[in-house]
Amino acid sequence: MAEDQMALSPEFLAIAACPACHAKFAVDYDEHELVCTNQACGLAYPVRDQIPVLLIDQARSTL
Repeated sequence: MAEDQMALSPEFLAIAACPACHAKFAVDYDEHELVCTNQACGLAYPVRDQIPVLLIDQARSTL
């Protein structure tokens, strides 16, 4: 697998939720992020070395 690709399992994505509001994630493969689908929340969490960093203080606001 190329270093710039993200390999997130469908099982993980089915259960993963935003720590701030508990909404589902959309995957932004270009930015290597998991983006909250709740438009009122708008946080994007980085994926580093194939590991999602689901810490609110590490998230970027998309609003």
